Formats: sequence, C-alpha cells, structure tokens
Amino acid sequence: MLRRLSGPGIALAALSGTLFAAPEDARAQRLSDEERRIVAYVDEHAEEAVELLRRVVEINSGTMNHAGVRRVAEIFAAELESIGFETRWVPLTEVNRAGHLIAERRGRAGKRVLLIGHLDTVFEEDSPFQRFTRDGDIAAGPGIGDMKGGDVVIVQALKAMHAAGVLEDATIRVIFTGDEESPGDPLEVSRRDLIELAKQSDVALGFEGGTPGEGFDYGVVARRSSSEWKLEVTGRSAHSSGIFGPSVGAGAIFEAARILNAFYEEVRGEEYLTFNPGAILGGTEVRYDEQETRGTAFGKTNVVAQTVVVHGGIRAISQEQLERTRARMREIVARSLPHTSARITFTDGYPSMPPTEGNRAILALYDRVSRDLGYGEVRAYDPGLRGAADISFAAPYVDGIDGLGPHGDGSHTPQETLDLRSLPKATKRAAVLIHRLTRGEATL
Repeated sequence: MLRRLSGPGIALAALSGTLFAAPEDARAQRLSDEERRIVAYVDEHAEEAVELLRRVVEINSGTMNHAGVRRVAEIFAAELESIGFETRWVPLTEVNRAGHLIAERRGRAGKRVLLIGHLDTVFEEDSPFQRFTRDGDIAAGPGIGDMKGGDVVIVQALKAMHAAGVLEDATIRVIFTGDEESPGDPLEVSRRDLIELAKQSDVALGFEGGTPGEGFDYGVVARRSSSEWKLEVTGRSAHSSGIFGPSVGAGAIFEAARILNAFYEEVRGEEYLTFNPGAILGGTEVRYDEQETRGTAFGKTNVVAQTVVVHGGIRAISQEQLERTRARMREIVARSLPHTSARITFTDGYPSMPPTEGNRAILALYDRVSRDLGYGEVRAYDPGLRGAADISFAAPYVDGIDGLGPHGDGSHTPQETLDLRSLPKATKRAAVLIHRLTRGEATL
C-alpha cells in the first residue's frame, strides 16, 4: 500500500517496500532489458536529436512572435503524433500570447506523469541572435538551453520509450507552454491548462536546463516564487527651507528612504527570502509605466518632493513565507513620517515550489536511475540559486522535480550555449525515469 506523505502537493510513497523506499540491495539494480533498449535507441539517434534541436532553434520563437511559437509547436506535435500521442493547440489570444501545445497518451498502469517544457525564448524577431552554430560538442543558438534543449529531451525520451515498446498503457501528458519567458496576464488564464493537467497527474517533471556539480549533477526539488510590489509615497510639496518643520514634514523621498531602510533592517534575513527594489522615481512630478518599468521624474533641489514610486520584486520559498513578508512590509509602510503617507500593493506572479518529501522521493528515484545508467549521483540544488519556472504552477497539486534538461551556459544572452554531450545523457535519464514511474510496479 502507498501512504501519502505530509506537506504540500500530492506525495507518492513513504514506507519500505514502496516505489521510493527500496531496500539497500535494490540500489545496486542494473538496467532491465527494456531500459537497455531505451539506451540503445538514444545512442543510435543522437545526431537525429541534434538535427531536431537545430531545426527548432533556427525558428525564431520570441514570446511575442506568435507565428514562430506556433511553428515550433507544429514540429514537436508531428514528432509526438508519430508515436501515438494525441495533440492539441490551446490558443491564448485573450492574453495576447500564442498558446500552448498539449500532447497526451492515456493508460491504466503506474503513475500519471506530466512533462513540462516551453516553446518561447527571450529573443524576439529583431534580435541579431538567430542562428544555430556548432563547434565540436558545443552548440550555440537562441533558446538552445532555455529551453529548446529540454524540449528535445522530452521528445527523444518518449520516442526511445516507444521504440522499446514501453509506452503502451502509460498515462503521459506533455505541455509546452508558449509564454514562459513573459507570461500572459492574468495568470489565471495563461496557466489554466497547466494547472488542470497537474490536477490530473501524480508526478510532474520539468525540463529546464540541468546543472552539473563536481563529479555529480543536480536536480531541483524546490523553486522560489516570483512576485512584485509597488510602493507609492506622498508628501507635502513646499519650499525646501520648510522641510522638517511642523507644517511641511519630511517629504516623500525621506519617507521612501525610511521605508526601504526598514525593509533592509527588519525584513531581510530569512532563509531563501529576497526582495529587491528594482526601480525608483521621486520628485515634484512622477510618471511611471509599470508594464514597461520605466518613467520620468521632475524635481528641484529647493522644493520638497511630493511623490515617490518604488517598484520591486519578492522571491520566497513558500506561500507562508511570502504572506509573512508582505505583512511585515505593510507594518513598516504604516509608520509614516510627519505629513507623509504611503501605500504598498502586491501583485502575484509565479508561485513557489516548496521542497516537499514527495519531491525528495522523486529525486531519490532519479538519482537511482542516474547511478544505474553509470552517470553517478544527483543531488538537490539550492533553491536560492534558481529562478521561477512553470513547474511551480503544478507544485500545489502534485509533487515533482525540475532541471532535467541538458547542460548549457549563458541563458538569456547572445552567448547561450549547450553541451551536446549532455543531450543523450539527459534523454536516457528522463526516459528510464518515466518508464519506472509508469510501468505499474510498486517496487524497484
């Protein structure tokens, strides 16, 4: 029998004899005949995978290039349809985004697995960085690591499983979102389909780029949330000779400075919590465009500033930590200096992916897969070093891990590269992991 683990999300197993608590002698297990066939397919089709990667990298799919995002989706859809997946395109015109590609196979055996990737990149049509290039084992191109390399791992892993005859009766769902780099607003619409798929699944696997260590690799069991805050401060505009006086008070800029310093002194310090004021404007007149995060300010040295706007972000490891932080910030804002007032507002963004016991259990299985393949240990990555990702929207409903893609460098820059040697490695790990999750056996 499986027992649910405590903590957020849907846990998978806890007691000895279950899927994730294999006895010590099971840790020495080698690959099954089916898994050897998976590995052989990946090796035999390694250059085919690189060619698929080249094809999708050379299609510009910046988030706002809707046609380009759709073209990449069509290539992956054809690949998945060829091995028996049903695919559909979910348009997101209502939030001015291209849409998502969803592919499904339904069965009755094992865990229901959700695989998560994204089609878009940060490089729009006017970017000079548009081509795939290769120098030995290192390839470069827009989005090659973030995250078309991970998308190719998903497709090739499933093709390897199909070739090995192990896809039958498995329930596997794939979502390639079209707006991960700049999600459509509101998130309730742009992430509605991802959340619905998560609710129908037992395990979620994210294929953002992997991270190598010294003699081992990392997997991601936790990610911090990413949300925003805006501070608006007002004071009395007057000749500067009257500042600090009973009729003028402190002015908006001193009040904003007080609040920001108090944030630094009183809120800073919790593990995994960071907050950053990214833009600030102050003076007699201020114009600020929140969407563009830019604006103008006018003021004079002999006039007390009337207005300040500060726009910032928060990253937290859990919803509880986020709400606690927001409450403390509100308390600080409420302590106004003379003749000033301030208000702070918060905007939800990417939720957190807390480090549940279920997530750690999946990582333990992934680590065992890696060792059985001869690739060595996989450790949990520090969540303070990773940004937000789509798997966080699945985290409230299902346990999972991320960082299963190949290794690269320079994401979001014109120096973005991928180590092609890590492509088959990530593909084998993913395929064997998915196979073990979906084969319907309680023990390894």
